[in-house]
Amino acid sequence: MSVAKNLTRVQDEIGNTKLVCVTKTIESPRINEAIQAGASIIGESRVQEYEEKKENILPCEEVHLIGHLQRNKVKKAVQLFDVIQSVDSLKVLRKINKRAYDIDKIQRIYLQINIGDEPQKHGFKLSSINNLFPKIKSFNSVVVEGLMCIPPYLPPEKTRPYFSKMKKLYYDLSVNNQGNIELKELSMGMSNDYPIAIEEGATIVRIGSAIFGKREN
Repeated sequence: MSVAKNLTRVQDEIGNTKLVCVTKTIESPRINEAIQAGASIIGESRVQEYEEKKENILPCEEVHLIGHLQRNKVKKAVQLFDVIQSVDSLKVLRKINKRAYDIDKIQRIYLQINIGDEPQKHGFKLSSINNLFPKIKSFNSVVVEGLMCIPPYLPPEKTRPYFSKMKKLYYDLSVNNQGNIELKELSMGMSNDYPIAIEEGATIVRIGSAIFGKREN
C-alpha cells in the first residue's frame, strides 16, 4: 500500500488526534509523498539526520524532535525544530533556554516522562516532576506545551496502565498552567499501540511504520 493510502487510513483511525509522522531513516521523496497527501507534522529522532535532508523536504506546518537530545546538539536543535518533545533533564532544559534566548526564540517543548521507571530509558522520573516546575517558571525562553512518554515495550494492551498513569499526571500537572507552563498536549502512542494510547487520552500520536512500512535491515 502506498504512503498516501497508509496515511489516509491512519488519519481515519485516529480522528481528531494529532499525528506526528515519524520520518527517522525515511528518504526525502517518501516524506514528501506524505506531506503532499496531507501530513502536517513530521517528527525526527536525530538532529543531524534532519539537518542533512531538510533542504529536500517540502514545507509542512511543524517539525518535531522526538528522539533523545544530546547536550552538544542543543544549539542546532533549537535552530531546526518547532517543538522539542524529548526534553528529559534539567541540564538539557537549561541549555535549550539559553540557546533560545541567544537567538531571540521562544522554544516550544514537551517534558519526556520515564513512565515505566526504566533505567535504560531517558526522561524525568515521576518523583522529580513536582520539584521541576518552580525551576521551569524561571526560564524565559521556553514554553512547556506538553508531556511525552515511551512506555515499556510490551504487547499493546499491557501498555494501557502506563498511558492511564500519564493521563493522570497530565491532569495533575495542568493546575500549574501559568506563565511559561501551558500544558495542552499529551504525546504518547506509536505504530504498535496508538489505538490504546488514544483511548487513554493521547492528544498526539507518533507513527512511522504504519505509514511508511517497516524497513528491511
